[in-house]
Formats: sequence, structure tokens, C-alpha cells
Amino acid sequence: MRLADFDYALPPELIAQRPAEPRDSSRLLVLSRDSGAVEHRAFRDIADYLRPSDLLVINTTKVVPARLLGRKRGSGAAAEIFLLRRMEDGRWSCLVRPGRRLRPGSEVELGDGRLVARIAEYQDQGRRVAEFRHDGAAVAPDGFVGLLERYGHTPLPPYIARQDGPADRQRYQTVYARQPGAVAAPTAGLHFTPGLLDVLRAKGIVVAEVLLHVGWGTFKSVEAEDIRRHRMDEEFYRIGPETTALLRRARAEGRRIIAVGTTTVRALESHAASGSTEDWTGIFIHPPYGFRMVDGLVTNFHLPKSTLLMLVSAFAGVENVRNAYAEAVRERYRFYSYGDAMLII
Repeated sequence: MRLADFDYALPPELIAQRPAEPRDSSRLLVLSRDSGAVEHRAFRDIADYLRPSDLLVINTTKVVPARLLGRKRGSGAAAEIFLLRRMEDGRWSCLVRPGRRLRPGSEVELGDGRLVARIAEYQDQGRRVAEFRHDGAAVAPDGFVGLLERYGHTPLPPYIARQDGPADRQRYQTVYARQPGAVAAPTAGLHFTPGLLDVLRAKGIVVAEVLLHVGWGTFKSVEAEDIRRHRMDEEFYRIGPETTALLRRARAEGRRIIAVGTTTVRALESHAASGSTEDWTGIFIHPPYGFRMVDGLVTNFHLPKSTLLMLVSAFAGVENVRNAYAEAVRERYRFYSYGDAMLII
């Protein structure tokens, strides 16, 4: 398919800048995969569409405060480091700003100046390798998360046109986030509350956990008009033995597996394709695609021409999704990370 097949017009005022409160008060567009029919509900009504036999799969990754602000040592010019991935040697792959001035050998003093990043070398796609010192000493890998909590900022997506605030530390996380490593939230999960999860469990729905650390590539633009030429950034996923057993049992018994978010879909479908329960995946799901593991999907509304919209279109059908998005625009749904949700079944 062509890139233009996944374009749509969105009024800028529909891009959500702040989340709904409480979480489950966001709106829910329910889309039938078979008929294309649409219903409009509140997210807290999702239990009405799930069966007691369903297996609901969530992603327990936790967003780290990956955006670091500081000053270039020497000039005092403002500088930004956005962490992407910790490398095996303890250094970090990152994006920097301004890129032309932060060359290898440059140092950036972060926060109060006690944490210093040194740009060590170039990588491809405009990335850098950075190494960190705190109070003059190298930072141990197990101590870096604590430093990020002190010095880092919530990595809000670029379409949220404001600086992050204290509330984003809690709100740009799912209530079940547990394992630090993501630089973007698995946003479909932002709508769940502990109380809503209790309602689902009381109905007999089993909630299973997977892990996929969402990378910055989730926002990477697709530039190739022939979408098959696009290459995804790899992301780490893990599916534990308990969830593996639950998935196998649900499949054997013909019960539905409902994925919460495109990140969960990527973990489940990567596992189905390779059999691996722990690996890096660069899976790119786009039409046509035969899903092996997922029967239903909870998701947000995604950017035009994005890989996330392509995944949703592969699952629900291009025409169904195109019509549903047009309906959401007409009904003034809120879009993107802090926006409203869809349930596709």
C-alpha cells in the first residue's frame, strides 16, 4: 500500500494537550471489525464489550524521565539530551539539540551541574553516544534511574505543545507501569484505573502482562511512499512463563485475546512469529497482515501516515479505520497520546 492511503485531515484543536480526569472518563469509540459499525461510549463502559472468557493483555513498561536539559560547558548555550537506549557498555544512545554544536568531546552540564554528559561519538540517523558522570565519578548502571528521577523530564511527545509539569510524571504512566525502560508511554493503557481493572477481573476477565519498552521510533515518520520500504527501530520485549501459558490456553480453548495498545500487539505478534519470549523486535505490521495472536484491540487515535495507524488498519481494515477516524473527527474526539480511545472487536 501507499503512504497516502494512511493520511487524514485533523483539526489542530483536537490534539489533546492534557489528559482526561479521571482516567476512565475519556471517550471510547467501539468499532466492529466485521461490519465497520461504530458506537460511542465512555471508556469506563469497556466492560460491556468484554466477555468473562477474554484474556486482556497489558504492557507493564514504565516511562523513564528521558529528556535532560542543561548547558553546554564552555559556552553556556542551552542544550538538550534525549535518551534512547542504554548500550551494553553502560553508555547511552541519544538524540541531542542543537545537533551541530554537540560534537564528540562536547560536555553538557545538566540540572544543577553535578550530572555531566560527555558526547563520545556519532551514530547513524543523527544520534550520539553519551557517557555520564555524577560528582566527577562514572555513573553505575543501577544508579542511573535514580539520577533520571532527579534530573530528567517527562518525554512528552512533540505534538504536545507545552513543557512537562509535575503532574505528567504520574499521568504519562499507566497505573500498572512497573519496569523502567520506555521513552514513550503505551498510551492505550492510560485510560485504565485500578477500580476499572477490578471490575474487569470481577467479571471473570483474566489480565495478563507482557513487557515492551516503547522506543522513540514509535514517532518516527514514514517517508517511503511504498510503505514496505520503511524500517522500524527495534524495541525490547519479554513475555514471562505465566503469560505464555495463559496465551497458549486461550488459543487452545478458542477464547479471545484482547491487546491493550499497539505495543502489546507488537510483543504478542513477535512472539507468535518467532517463538521467542525475550528478544528485540523490529516487526512492522501493516496491511495486509495475518494476525496470529490478537482478536481485539484497545488503542488511541494515531498520527496520519504513522506506523501505528498502519497497524490498526491492518487489524480492522483500511476502510473501516478511515471511516471511524472521520466519525471521530466529526464527533470531536480528542486525538493522540492524551486523547480518547478505540476498542476494536
